[in-house]
Amino acid sequence: MSMLKLAAAFAVMASPALATGIQIEVEGEANGTITIDLFEDVAPGHVERITTLANEGAYDGVVFHRVIDRFMAQTGDVQYGKLEGGNMGRAGTGNSSYPDLKQEFSDIKYERGIVGMARKGYSVDTANAQFFIMFTEYPSLNGQYTVVGEVTEGMDVVDAIKRGKGANGAVIGQPDVMKTVTVID
Repeated sequence: MSMLKLAAAFAVMASPALATGIQIEVEGEANGTITIDLFEDVAPGHVERITTLANEGAYDGVVFHRVIDRFMAQTGDVQYGKLEGGNMGRAGTGNSSYPDLKQEFSDIKYERGIVGMARKGYSVDTANAQFFIMFTEYPSLNGQYTVVGEVTEGMDVVDAIKRGKGANGAVIGQPDVMKTVTVID
């Protein structure tokens, strides 16, 4: 094996493997499909949680409740964040019926298109169901939040998600919604 082929093989082994993914059908100001490759080898517990909730249909109808321009779009509150029957006043404060997850930090940088797990406050072991998609790089998040994947298609849809207002990015009025979230190979 040549040195070039050997170096390429090591580079592939050192990068996160792209295995399972999800497709999100978005409706609202943004309309279209977002495809996310999930990093099972980087954050296996978090990926398993996302795929479990997606397979159960728990993410279907959940809004993007916190969207901050030049930062990120957050969704995934399966408890309070449902467009139909949810409590938009509490969106972003809920969890799933599963226990919180232990952090699975990595060296992957928070850049445009990276997907991370949200958590409650400053406690690192409180991620549960909510996740966010980065509009741009944000180095202060590196090593502080679990990276679970990366958008591979549909960043134009992410870019079109209705922005929130104020410092916390709360979406006022009709938020964009994840109509369906489907697990893909």
